[in-house]
Amino acid sequence: MMLKREIYLERIRPYYESDIIKVITGVRRSGKSVLLDTIRDELIERGISSDRFIYLNLEDIDYDYIVNASDLNKEIKSRVFDKGKYYIFLDEVQHVKEFEKALASFRATLNVSLFVTGSNSTLLSGELATLLTGRTVEFEILPFSFYEMKQYYVLNRMEWSEDLFQDYLKWGGFPLRFDYKNDEAIHRYLRNLYESIVNRDIVGRSKSADKKTFMDISLYILANAGKELSIDNIIAAYEKGNRKISRRTIYNYLERMKKAYLIHGVGRYNIVGKSALSNREKQYAVDTGFRTINTNTINFEDSFFLENIIYNELITRGYTVFTGKTYKGEIDFVAVKDGKKCFIQVAYLLPTEKTMQREFGAYDRITDASPKHVMSLDKMDMSHDGIIHLNIIDFLLRKKDLMLT
Repeated sequence: MMLKREIYLERIRPYYESDIIKVITGVRRSGKSVLLDTIRDELIERGISSDRFIYLNLEDIDYDYIVNASDLNKEIKSRVFDKGKYYIFLDEVQHVKEFEKALASFRATLNVSLFVTGSNSTLLSGELATLLTGRTVEFEILPFSFYEMKQYYVLNRMEWSEDLFQDYLKWGGFPLRFDYKNDEAIHRYLRNLYESIVNRDIVGRSKSADKKTFMDISLYILANAGKELSIDNIIAAYEKGNRKISRRTIYNYLERMKKAYLIHGVGRYNIVGKSALSNREKQYAVDTGFRTINTNTINFEDSFFLENIIYNELITRGYTVFTGKTYKGEIDFVAVKDGKKCFIQVAYLLPTEKTMQREFGAYDRITDASPKHVMSLDKMDMSHDGIIHLNIIDFLLRKKDLMLT
């Protein structure tokens, strides 16, 4: 059964009737099309007649004739028969050249509520986007969170246990991967999905992109997600194999990964100076399943997989997230929401006094009074000295939440 993704729906509902354009973005197969179906179902439940909906999947071969804004304009207006309100759903609209012109025209000449999806972050950038300035609201959709995984299991009467967290840690939350029951089948699905994204959204969109080189670079970036990216290490690895690669090429492929929503770049926050720093980003994968298939040696206890899941959870909940810079070290995350913030350290387990001192001690020289958290998989509450300990699974399943000030 289809899961209603309430965390996104509650944000979009206030705009259902608005003429502002609802732009739903995110990595391929994260559930954007299903979300459109859910929105349409909710509008029908509100009493909207089915003949008021116009839906086009612009990756469907049936619509290959819609190439540019003029084609799209003709198609939509051929389906509008009166001055009553229509609800237009355009799936993967980035395939239409200069689609912004058509959207601007619909808003100006028709009585419509527009919903569009896209799998590229440049959807609303560039010169044409100025046509829609102030007329759009964007929602990024991620694969299932662990909480949504639980909801999906319960909804479909599948056996649920918190022990499935290890499965989620390894294989992530792409909705269709739950149709497969063994590791080999899941790995094959995720590998095929990843290569499809590369072929469609990265290599296929540029004559200058070399697939073999891109796959090598993306493997390195995903395998090292959560660590500070070292361009020098990539160049050195190429030189060791008697190959050459330029910094420009590496940065180009890094940007392509971001635009296809394969990764998110996380900037630094100067805790002492209380300001965001623009340089030295860390990268986190949109889904840990993509880390798994691109990593030769997997050690889930190194905390980077956990950090990745915590980061994705935070942005799913609407936080703005940074890594924290201190005088002599760093804090894993600074999470900001509604003008309030907190600090977060992530560890796999805290089995020894030395480990506890390392994680809790990261806050020793921080005088900022914002709440400080240490997250781990330990069940026992180890909070002390004003620092809050949270069990990661309890946090992901919404049993406990962050403190903010």
